[in-house]
Amino acid sequence: MVNENHSSESQNHLPYLPHSSSARKKLGGWRAVRYILGNETFEKLASMSLIANLVLYLRTQYNMDTTVSVEVFNIWAGSANFLPLVGAYLADAYMGKFNMLLIGSIASFLGMVFMALGAGIPSLRPPSCPTQSNCIEPTGSQLAILYSGLALFAIGSGGLRPCNIAFGADQFDTKTEKGRAQLESFCNWWYFLFTVALLVALTVVVYIQTNISWFLGFVIPTVCFAFSLTIFLWGLNTYVRSKPKGSIITDLVKVAVAAGRKRHVKLDSELSFHDPPLASESEQSLTKLAHTNRFRYFDKAAVVTDPSERDSNEKTVDSWRLCSVQQVEELKSILATLPVWLAGIICFFSMGQASSFGILQALQTNKSIGPNFSVPPAWMGLVPMIALSLWIFLYEKIYVPWTMKATKRGKRLSIENRILIGILFSIACMVVSGLVEVHRRDDALKHGSFESPSSIWWLVPQFALSGLVEAFAAIPMMELLTSYWPESMKTLGGATFFLSLSIANYLNTILVRIVVAVTRNSRRPWLGGNDLNKNRLEYYYYTIAVLGGLNLLYFQFFARHYLHTEMLQRPGRNEAEDEEKQ
Repeated sequence: MVNENHSSESQNHLPYLPHSSSARKKLGGWRAVRYILGNETFEKLASMSLIANLVLYLRTQYNMDTTVSVEVFNIWAGSANFLPLVGAYLADAYMGKFNMLLIGSIASFLGMVFMALGAGIPSLRPPSCPTQSNCIEPTGSQLAILYSGLALFAIGSGGLRPCNIAFGADQFDTKTEKGRAQLESFCNWWYFLFTVALLVALTVVVYIQTNISWFLGFVIPTVCFAFSLTIFLWGLNTYVRSKPKGSIITDLVKVAVAAGRKRHVKLDSELSFHDPPLASESEQSLTKLAHTNRFRYFDKAAVVTDPSERDSNEKTVDSWRLCSVQQVEELKSILATLPVWLAGIICFFSMGQASSFGILQALQTNKSIGPNFSVPPAWMGLVPMIALSLWIFLYEKIYVPWTMKATKRGKRLSIENRILIGILFSIACMVVSGLVEVHRRDDALKHGSFESPSSIWWLVPQFALSGLVEAFAAIPMMELLTSYWPESMKTLGGATFFLSLSIANYLNTILVRIVVAVTRNSRRPWLGGNDLNKNRLEYYYYTIAVLGGLNLLYFQFFARHYLHTEMLQRPGRNEAEDEEKQ
């Protein structure tokens, strides 16, 4: 929603171009999108190679023990997933998507430079410790370089993640059939190039980092970021750049404040609501949301208690005291999906273990394939992606066509059912991870070795289950937040998805610290030290499985019903469509 009190005079000095069809005749379209796709491809290749191998890098190059390396990873990943919410707000309210993408690209490039320097200059990291015992810890200055690089990288994620697809969408006129077709094609190419970048990052770059040189393995992503930034700037004169229209987050806060200020108002049929038409150009493509009776407390924000609250043009005088029905219903849309969103966080809790403790498990297995080749532990990150892709193929090409023949119409699994299956997979993932860890550790202790004779392929089931958690929980959650929220909240929905990942990362850090504090004095602590063979990691996994069981009960007896009833009440939703979905 546009802030009605925003000065149009100040907007005239902004270096943005109008988001109109006439502007796109000279700008935008595929001539601009090719630069955006090039920027995204090189950026993803660089960033994914760091994400996949960060725990191993901290563990082997900075001599951090298992818990510290996992904590650093989770805090960094949590920040990288939280900052897109901030980036989305700044892009919508003040800076615009182009400026946020530019800042994000520069910050990510500088962050990767710091990481490459740390890997290439011996004095910027502690001495190597191949024995994994009595290792020298990194100094404060060495950690300062490392953490500066990670911080800049997280800031870059905040600018890039919420804006890349949205900025690409701005280049097409989606009011026309041609523009909508071009946008669909753009999204297909975006996901295709993302997959290619991910494959190259998880195979070629990760192999170089692990088996050849960490410095060379970080120089390659640094060069990729330089290419990414250069390609983005090459397209400078081709982009359609829309003015910031004000952030939906501000409007949501206004509703909460206005409802609080009118908390003593009693709701009845005699009241008058502020429900103006969607008049501005930026609102023309939005769906007008009708008033609903859910979360009625917030209706007070739209109640006109005094005629002086509106001017002669029926516009709000104080937007922090009187809001429109449209703004109120947008907030209700968020609240309606909040219980399910909370259930997703625990699913992501288990899903995230693969990229932290799962990689450390892989480090202490037999990684040899033949006499001359060793599998990089981070290659296990390919397994979830393969499992996810295989499920999507089976679902779209076998399950849906089969139901089409059986029922004369394709019957797809509802969001509700997919999330329920995802929760079950999250529990199974942790149970299997614990059982595999018992086998891996017992085999290592039996042979008295740091690396277990058990093959790295023993870890495939738990990584595959992690991919299925993503397929059944993460993807439906993203669909819920982007498809069932109003059009004006699409960017916020994507940022909210990353926020759930962020919370899962931070909660994981808290759980690790609790487990370490509680079990450190036991004969064999669950976590800690430099050797998983001296831990009981399986108990940590089983703890998360118990949390998953509680999450299953929460979803089954509370959130699931809430999701079902609230979606049926969603403004503008067709009841027949809901019945078909179920």
